[in-house]
Amino acid sequence: MKTAIVTDSNSGIFPQKGEELGIFVLPMPVILDGQQYFEGVDLTPQAFYQRLEEGADASTSQPAPGDVIALWEQVLGQGYDQIVHIPMSSGLSASCATAQGLAADFDGKIQVADNHRVSVSQYDAVMDAIALAREGLDAAAIRRELEAGGMDSVIYLGVDTLKFFKKNGRCTAATAALGTVLNIKPLLKCDGERFDAIAKLRGAAACRKRTVEQAVEAARGFQAKGFAVSVGVAGSFLNSAEMADWVDQVSDALPADVHVHGENLSFSVTCHTGPNAFGLAVSRRLRL
Repeated sequence: MKTAIVTDSNSGIFPQKGEELGIFVLPMPVILDGQQYFEGVDLTPQAFYQRLEEGADASTSQPAPGDVIALWEQVLGQGYDQIVHIPMSSGLSASCATAQGLAADFDGKIQVADNHRVSVSQYDAVMDAIALAREGLDAAAIRRELEAGGMDSVIYLGVDTLKFFKKNGRCTAATAALGTVLNIKPLLKCDGERFDAIAKLRGAAACRKRTVEQAVEAARGFQAKGFAVSVGVAGSFLNSAEMADWVDQVSDALPADVHVHGENLSFSVTCHTGPNAFGLAVSRRLRL
């Protein structure tokens, strides 16, 4: 039984990277000033972040059902018997429910894993799925494994400005203005279903420090349960050097046996946070 792994670019994995990993990637559409682009295909992360910095009106949507079906049929036509499809968390996007509905017409060949992951935590789920497929597990077994450990992950996210929260109705104009004057940086937490503010820090340095502290605490908690742990470090930095510094700051604080990787923050998240956001996901790994 030959099993393929399919994900979307919410994972931070773009089609070219997917080819390197031996998987298939569905690029997510993004609308900038009324024009549609596809994540990682005709719009790079840095170009997207820069457009947001310049004030472009941005929104994302789920892939067209026809595009999802076309990709699945393409994969099955390449000699694969079944597919594990890993979309963005059902708690954050309707794309998971759409995929589940479409999969019903494929007689069990498509297994949609709703393991409540997004961005770098979704990336880690994909890497687990690749490892499980190499071990010979079929699509249904891989889906069950991913879903069983799906909630063993937590995301922390800090933003540089409240402007985008105001634009998306997440805070009032008065709150955004006050946050700008006082240099307030909210720290958000997501357990797979929604992002909630857990702290408001004065300045980016303080917010990053608290984010790292939360990561260390979460990693130790998962390790205490006997889990292997991976920390995905993400950012929507306009300056690539800042991203490297952020990865180093997180990596230096964590135990040596925690796997750390750095990725660009996905467009679906950056639409709400804006450029120069920084975050990380601490996740249980099924395989390392």
